[in-house]
Amino acid sequence: MRVLVRVWCPTRWSSSLVTASLAIAAACALPECATAAVPASAGESIYLRGVLGSGAPLAGTRESAGISTQGADAACVNCHQRSGLGSTEGRILIPPITGDYLFHGHVHGGDAPPLPYVESMHGNRSAYTPATLARAIREGVDPEGRTLSSLMPRYALDDADMGALVEYLKGLAVHRVPGVTPSELHFATIFTPDADPVKRRGVLDVLEHYIVEQHRLANRRWQLHVWQLTGPATTWRAQLEHHLQSEPVFAVLSGLAGSNWGPVHEFCEQNAIPCLFPNVEVPVAADGDFYSLYFSKGVLLEAELIGTELARLARDAPHLAVVQVYRAGDSGQAAAHVLTTRLREHGLSVRDQILTAGGASGRGVAAALREAGKANALVLWLRPDDIAALGSPPAVAHVYLSGLMGGLEVIPLPASWRRVARLAYPVDTPDHRGAQLNYPLGWFSFRKIPIVAAQVQVDTYLACSLMTEVSSHLADSYVRPYLIEQLQGMVEHHLVTGYYPHLTLGYRQQFASKGGYIARLTEEHGTVQVVADSDWIVP
Repeated sequence: MRVLVRVWCPTRWSSSLVTASLAIAAACALPECATAAVPASAGESIYLRGVLGSGAPLAGTRESAGISTQGADAACVNCHQRSGLGSTEGRILIPPITGDYLFHGHVHGGDAPPLPYVESMHGNRSAYTPATLARAIREGVDPEGRTLSSLMPRYALDDADMGALVEYLKGLAVHRVPGVTPSELHFATIFTPDADPVKRRGVLDVLEHYIVEQHRLANRRWQLHVWQLTGPATTWRAQLEHHLQSEPVFAVLSGLAGSNWGPVHEFCEQNAIPCLFPNVEVPVAADGDFYSLYFSKGVLLEAELIGTELARLARDAPHLAVVQVYRAGDSGQAAAHVLTTRLREHGLSVRDQILTAGGASGRGVAAALREAGKANALVLWLRPDDIAALGSPPAVAHVYLSGLMGGLEVIPLPASWRRVARLAYPVDTPDHRGAQLNYPLGWFSFRKIPIVAAQVQVDTYLACSLMTEVSSHLADSYVRPYLIEQLQGMVEHHLVTGYYPHLTLGYRQQFASKGGYIARLTEEHGTVQVVADSDWIVP
């Protein structure tokens, strides 16, 4: 669809065209005449991607510094953020530029109702008009004629692109969103059909207790909606749409999946619903996605950790051959694909031994290990039942296992394997994370919450506590992209990090914990311990 953006110029238009075009002209109200056709999404493209309606890159110039940028580097979103509500960096305030703030005078004593508070609001100035806003964007001059900060580039937009951008900014309004009322915040938590039932109960225990506590403490009561998906993944989208229609929510909080979270991730992205830290082993890592945040990349990160180690080993053993073992349809299948891609980039040979989905514990593993004896390295993407059933280790120089799939420090690895096997370990080691777990575990104990799956329960508690903290920053500006932006800025300052040594999020980052260890199991005085065998690796 294309829309013709014009500004009324009576010397050019016949009277028959004036009436038909007044609505568009009034909406743009730019000082010059614009006759070029631009895509209806041109304003969004300029703002988010730095691409003009013609497809050419946006160009911006900071004249005082003599610096020019173009394309994505010049896009408005880099400073004013997707929400348009601005940001802060030290003492620098990037002001909000949504229609509510631009066209609302900030002079004290006016008749206009107050705007929701955002940290980067500036003081007194007159309201912009579309014409003065166009001047500000092109020339860097505000409604009073004052020069804007040199940090604000000047953009030589033609009238069609300017009109499209102004209309886009008008649409970035601070308004009520689904799932938010003056007294309530509605959240969904989502469980896929293959989610572990024991972990599911643990996640719900934490959520339900936390919600009850929020009822007593928060200005807005939290309401939790449990969306339990059923059947094949091809039907999940329709189920999610039905849930959303009958139970509008502001965000998805925590949740749990088996080996497939993809349809839920895509649903949240397409509906612009924040999805905050679900417990998933196979998250979706997609450039450009914005609304889905995870604590870790899960088994995909483990594959990158193992790939980093094997690539290092291959420098001294260029003919390294790798065999991977996993069950069809389990999380290890996605991890194996990532590892295969990475190793083949280094010219390494990789073969997969695929076990039957849902097979009996240990069935097929022995045959797979016999085949692995012909390789130099073995990677096992197996669950505890299969790991416990392992026989004697094959004569393979290098063996790696998934720490997440195996149970982290409680992995039931037979003693004969401990000398040769290493774990991909995308969390902190037990001896270092103890202090970070004291508060959540104490919280569980005081509320008599059974610890049935410690990591997912701690991660669920952490997700809830982050949501509580970010709510205080949102004030009354419950805008979905603003929620994500505030989380991106505050996660690294959160005192409790749970299983992770560091948590940070930045612009366009989905994963708060970026690395992990290669670890080994040792036994001292009859106690098996996890010890880091490498420095913290960020692939």
